[in-house]
Amino acid sequence: MITSLGPAQILLILQGVKWTLLLSAIAFVGGGLGGFLIALCRAAALRPLRIAAAVYIEAFRGTPLLMQLFLTYYGVALLGVSLDPWVAVAIGLTLNASAFLGEIWRGSIQAVPSGQSEAAAALGLHYWPRMIKVVLPQALKISVPATVGFLVQLIKGTSLAAIIGFTELSRTGQLLANITYRPLMVYSVIGAVYFLICWPVSWFGKRMEGRLATA
Repeated sequence: MITSLGPAQILLILQGVKWTLLLSAIAFVGGGLGGFLIALCRAAALRPLRIAAAVYIEAFRGTPLLMQLFLTYYGVALLGVSLDPWVAVAIGLTLNASAFLGEIWRGSIQAVPSGQSEAAAALGLHYWPRMIKVVLPQALKISVPATVGFLVQLIKGTSLAAIIGFTELSRTGQLLANITYRPLMVYSVIGAVYFLICWPVSWFGKRMEGRLATA
């Protein structure tokens, strides 16, 4: 029986950190691309696009992430498609992130004073040039705090990947707790590692917010 965390156990924790960071990066980048399209659809002039984007957002915001991951892995298997746990978790988190980021960025786009868009339209700019050159740069400044806050939540949300057998940081802690029979010590270390990951992200977000506000 192992009663302390030695080099082998520390190495396992670092492996869990690696998969947590990689999974968070994939979900954030993929969710960012999807969220950008959803935000544009929510702010579009065409009503069907707005309705479809709103339904997508509410479907993911109104259901638990744990259930979404469960359905992504086990639900797809019922259709005869077998997904690797890594792929299933990445898809589930990406779809969830796209819904939340889409709503965050939709709010940021609509928070830009309408006079900005109207003035650009009066100068002869069409929809896409108007969005890219006038609206989106201002929406970016508004969206930074909420976007960084969601990234922190996403990093912590990767812990739910353990439900389908994917071994990230939280799952690694669970395995080490079973090996060492010292769950308090193990989970205290895991919690400290999560803090060391998330705190710099929050700090960077505050710095970015301050710089954008000054600019």
